[in-house]
Amino acid sequence: MASGRIRTAVAGDGDALARMRAELWPDSPVEEHARELRMILAGQAGAASVLVLVWETNGGMLAGFAESRLRSHADGCDESRPVGYLEGWFVREEYRCQGIGAALIRAVEDWARGQGCKEIASDAEIANEVSQRKHEALGFQAGSRVVTYRKSL
Repeated sequence: MASGRIRTAVAGDGDALARMRAELWPDSPVEEHARELRMILAGQAGAASVLVLVWETNGGMLAGFAESRLRSHADGCDESRPVGYLEGWFVREEYRCQGIGAALIRAVEDWARGQGCKEIASDAEIANEVSQRKHEALGFQAGSRVVTYRKSL
């Protein structure tokens, strides 16, 4: 495992987190991620139920993050209980395959248990087979596959 530690993200992490989020979710520009992170890290706009954890190297660089929130339900989960939902999970390429991603997931699981959750859920794009394999290697089970549609009015 790479040398470093997991900690809760703080406002000063916003720029590095925004760049990693833009790699994970490239449909939104870095500036949009930065705006959203400012609100999340300040605890605004329903962000109280959001947890952002980062892996910080011993040199102080952010190598990855996991972003989770409490949801009232998730597909395939017990609808009578809240669910910890893994919204985003990313490790910079040069730090992959060193156990950082698994450590971040374990920390999210511990947080969700502390929130009273009995399950954690996540998703991956249907074409992102690497993410699907990583989820499955960490004990996630596929619930269902769907295609979503939209239509402008």
